[in-house]
Amino acid sequence: MTPLRPRIVIVGATSAMAEHCARLWLQQAPAELVLLGRDQARLQRVAADLTVRSPLSSIEVQVADFLDEAAIDATVQQLCAVRVPDVVLIAHGTLPDQQACQQDLKAARQALEVNGISPVLFAEAFVTRLQAAGRGTLVMIGSVAGDRGRKSNYVYGAAKGLVTRYAQGLQHRLARSGVQVVLVKPGPTATPMTAHLAGQGPALAPVEDVAKAIVKGTARGKSVIYAPGKWWLIMMIIRHLPAFVFNRMNI
Repeated sequence: MTPLRPRIVIVGATSAMAEHCARLWLQQAPAELVLLGRDQARLQRVAADLTVRSPLSSIEVQVADFLDEAAIDATVQQLCAVRVPDVVLIAHGTLPDQQACQQDLKAARQALEVNGISPVLFAEAFVTRLQAAGRGTLVMIGSVAGDRGRKSNYVYGAAKGLVTRYAQGLQHRLARSGVQVVLVKPGPTATPMTAHLAGQGPALAPVEDVAKAIVKGTARGKSVIYAPGKWWLIMMIIRHLPAFVFNRMNI
């Protein structure tokens, strides 16, 4: 009997980080890949590129509502009814302007929903099905910004902090199950979303390197992946700085 190809679902598949992870997974072996996003044309472009790279893979594109809980649950139910995924990568998000969020409550709410609430709702919908199947890997893209609130991006950081605490809770809940939960904390990464930050702060990590860290760390069964790895040390220091020192820093 021919073994089943791994089934991989990517939520937010048009993100550069997600696309590079997909390329790496397909390099390893042909797969059943489901690309979930909000823009049909962009999804089709990603799918076309991946099909050329892996002609033996099955690649499906699906547009979904990322902010409505009923639509999220219905989408996940439909995807899992076909076959429960082996890997789910939740990678969508935006990088909001902090000043805009401070001045416009609608912008703040959108930033919190897209970067925090939506990923959590997708994760909860998927993990219920993974747990029922007794297997699978759920990978959530958080951020080093979620490790400590900083004045430069605390609305985004708060959303990613929600993802961090949620993933930790899932890991505790599923510790004795066959389901693996992986929390990824990228540092600043060179993607279209961060193009405006080039040259303004720490060097942006190549997205290819971050994707490699995600795929390799997931395969090794890591529960938390800092990408690049240096951010583990950087954020440990930042988390433990006393307030009287931290509050003098312009970060």
